[in-house]
Amino acid sequence: MPVPKNPILRAITSLQLTIICLAALMVLVTAATLAQVDMGTMGAVNAFMRSFVVFWDVPGTQWMIPVFPGGALVGMVLVVNLVAAQGARMELSWSKAGLWIVHLGLILFVAGEFVSSAFQVESQMAIENGQTVNFVEGRDAELAVIDVTDPQWDQVYAIRSGTLRGQGTVAIPGTPVTLKVHQFAQNARLRNRMPNDPPSGATAGVGTSVAWSEVPPATADSDQDQSAALVEPIAGGRSYGTWLVSQALGASQSFTHEGKTYQLGMRHRRQYLPYSVTLKKFSHDSYAGTDIPKNFSSLVHLDNPTTGERRDVLIYMNQPLRYDGKAFYQASFGKGDTLSILQVVENPGWLLPYVSCVLVTVGLLIHFGISMRRSARKREAARLAQAAQGA
Repeated sequence: MPVPKNPILRAITSLQLTIICLAALMVLVTAATLAQVDMGTMGAVNAFMRSFVVFWDVPGTQWMIPVFPGGALVGMVLVVNLVAAQGARMELSWSKAGLWIVHLGLILFVAGEFVSSAFQVESQMAIENGQTVNFVEGRDAELAVIDVTDPQWDQVYAIRSGTLRGQGTVAIPGTPVTLKVHQFAQNARLRNRMPNDPPSGATAGVGTSVAWSEVPPATADSDQDQSAALVEPIAGGRSYGTWLVSQALGASQSFTHEGKTYQLGMRHRRQYLPYSVTLKKFSHDSYAGTDIPKNFSSLVHLDNPTTGERRDVLIYMNQPLRYDGKAFYQASFGKGDTLSILQVVENPGWLLPYVSCVLVTVGLLIHFGISMRRSARKREAARLAQAAQGA
């Protein structure tokens, strides 16, 4: 195996660098696993595995000190190391075919994580028995302005949380309404207002009787942010007051301008689908004498009017519905086993880890097969040489 003469190329292609990267990834995986208790799964993955640098929050201060390379940086270095080593140190011959395939599989495995971190989108579909749903909801918030004038059809306008965070003025397309955002909180705690509580800032709607405060963003996987905002709808040069909107407010709030009625509400960001899912039956089995779930599954009916496809699908643990580039996993349930919660994952690189494992396995089998054949030939040659000497 030729060794590069350039010291930089020699360092980049070295086996020591490969081992260091693999050891660093093991440390990051361990740290992320332990951090899930406080940060949640996604928080730990983002902080340790999908970042370029891992920071330490110094207790009692606002300082953040870099302490370790993140998984994104380590993975990038590992990919460069494997590609460079394969091109510079490994001879292109049939005897090394297995090692070439193994290296390709490892490169594809690391590349798959980059694809997932960049393009994977996770959302949820909460659906009750007999209900039909044609949208999924993400963890981010959006402010919905809904024209409910027509009893047969609602016109929905959604404003993303990033726009609300800017606390500017937002024009609602196709309407005379403009929203002035006075305040936005990614996560807020709401309660009934007591006599000594300061004003909520709202001058209209149910928010006038509510006290609220901003709290740190949710980190646990089972928790979600309850965003809140103070917004002032303006139409025709007239202000309709300042309204408090939040997912924690169950009551609908609306105002009327020139005969048209508009509802205001904060909700989790929705993505509407060209097909619908109906929950026909949810089943939940527990281990005898405990509340520990043994099995839970959802029998759903898929209806896609665009393609004419209509069929029943059973979704249960480790058996998702894969459709239209999305995977619907059975995640949770509620409301006395009448509500099914499906985790919806859209990941264009979901096949890459499987292809990588197949390539590594095939490469190792080929490499060991070639090595065993070479060893058998050497033993046969040695046996013939000994036989010739004895003759």
